[in-house]
Amino acid sequence: MFLTSLENGEKPKKKPPSLSALLHPTTFPNIATLAVVVQRPVVWEIQDNFQKQTYRNRYHICTDQGLHKLSIPIKHAGGTDGRQKYTEVLIDNSDRWQLIHWRTVQTAYRTSPFFEFYEDELAPLFEEKYAKLIDFNWASIQFLGQALDLDIPKDYSESYQKESTDALDLRHLVNAKIASTFTFDPYTQVFGERHGFLPNVSTLDLLFNEGPNAANYLKQVTLI
Repeated sequence: MFLTSLENGEKPKKKPPSLSALLHPTTFPNIATLAVVVQRPVVWEIQDNFQKQTYRNRYHICTDQGLHKLSIPIKHAGGTDGRQKYTEVLIDNSDRWQLIHWRTVQTAYRTSPFFEFYEDELAPLFEEKYAKLIDFNWASIQFLGQALDLDIPKDYSESYQKESTDALDLRHLVNAKIASTFTFDPYTQVFGERHGFLPNVSTLDLLFNEGPNAANYLKQVTLI
């Protein structure tokens, strides 16, 4: 079973061989991140500090207005230097962000071919209150893994390294301001005729539009 919390007493496994990729666990990972998960062994980077403007607490979907960014509000409780461990970041649940996110997702994808097939399994993520951001992110990754019948990696980094020496460092994929260099073939999106193809959005978009075929699509993404 996929590990959904870092506080259940289970110790991280040892890192896989050097061909593994080092990735951040993000909120409803974008297509680039999940393509790496499908195509390579992965080690999750959990020893870093939280940074703004990243997919740690945001994800992009396609709406009738084009690309739409959804962000999870967090409590800023860093020390005197303003830094805070990613695994310690708390969600600000005083905001009704879950209701807003869920209604936005429903509005954007209710006419997509496969939304209704996954709606009931996805809805609880926007109902249960999560204290920690990392736990919500694990839950969102688990949902995608189960929906696409993927084996989600359970290996975690044991210490932070500025430069990875024993894994392919793909941690830059967490940066929301850096466009991915991977190659994404167009697939049919709900509002594609209006806005054109929007690549590398949350894998939710791929799932709702392609259904079970989304797993095959992830296998075909060219990782460069």
